[in-house]
Amino acid sequence: MAKVKKTKQVSQRHAPDQEHASCKALGQLLDRVGDKWTVMVVGGLSRGPMRFNALLRLIGGVSHRMLTLTLRGLEHDGLVKRTVYPSVPAKVEYELTEVGRSLIKPLSALSEWVQRNQPAIEAARASNKAE
Repeated sequence: MAKVKKTKQVSQRHAPDQEHASCKALGQLLDRVGDKWTVMVVGGLSRGPMRFNALLRLIGGVSHRMLTLTLRGLEHDGLVKRTVYPSVPAKVEYELTEVGRSLIKPLSALSEWVQRNQPAIEAARASNKAE
């Protein structure tokens, strides 16, 4: 019996550490997928593979550098695949990976939620500002 209690105590002691690690990992991924430009890039690439300049034009307002950083981060996280075709000049296309495509539905649901709740959120902001 003492052995069982000891095991439980050890697992309970490590649970907060594991929970913290899970929260930290979740926070890092939310930083990535919740980023303004990530949402725009995933939305653009949800239509299919695109070249850099086509994405730049589609998104609008994003700088060349910010789009480059966003695409690199998404590629690093396995959400976007970059394909270079041997041609002159080199042709580069970006497309969502399977994991990236799995993000479309949750982002669409979040977008619908925002559209549905935007008036209430703006009203709350306005009333809090007046106080």
